[in-house]
Amino acid sequence: MSGLPLHLSWSDIAIRLLCTVLAGALIGINRGEHGRPAGLRTTLLVSLAASLSMIQMNLLLPVAGKPPGSFAVLDLMRLPLGILSGMGFIGAGAIVRRDNFVVGVTTAATLWFVTVLGLCFGGGQIILGLVGLASGLIVLTGLKHFEDRMKHDQQGTLSIVLDPSGPGEDEIRTGLLTAGFKIVSCGAIYNSAAGGRQLNCQLLLRAAAQETNVPDIVRVLAHRPGVNSIAWAPQAK
Repeated sequence: MSGLPLHLSWSDIAIRLLCTVLAGALIGINRGEHGRPAGLRTTLLVSLAASLSMIQMNLLLPVAGKPPGSFAVLDLMRLPLGILSGMGFIGAGAIVRRDNFVVGVTTAATLWFVTVLGLCFGGGQIILGLVGLASGLIVLTGLKHFEDRMKHDQQGTLSIVLDPSGPGEDEIRTGLLTAGFKIVSCGAIYNSAAGGRQLNCQLLLRAAAQETNVPDIVRVLAHRPGVNSIAWAPQAK
């Protein structure tokens, strides 16, 4: 079954809705298992809304066009286009910015994706919708493991409190660079009375997303004479 027939039977509608529910459920279960906001109910509602809009457009096909003696023209494509535009607003609401980190982009893209799947199934493009569903599941499941192991820049803050006998700033910088860090910025607070100082450095490290261990350089510096305290705070993902 493909295309938009002028006369749509109830069996055609049932097949389209069944495929839509299947697609929305599979995508929703995948997102729900990972604790994402757009879970099973959200993806089902979004895909069903898109599918129903296309089914409604299909049912209105016999009355499309410009009737004799009328100035009005029924443009049925405005209905699915309106659904896509509306999903843009919902998807934008799922994106949240926390300091310099943005979350929710994949959730917004998933909502947009299940909308398009609903339009495919609702429009009778069953094969195209199934191929799109399979591709989406591969992206959300298979590529997730690859993305978790792919190295990318991770930002964190290193704070070191030193007494006068502690290592110098140049020595600390050299150790950080040797350990693979990129120094974004580094500030210092000096205590003229006690002779101590505190270094606060913003660092970048190439590491996989699943690597949560404290960097070895932090433990090395913690055991150096003259280091009173040291704190490593990675930026939340």
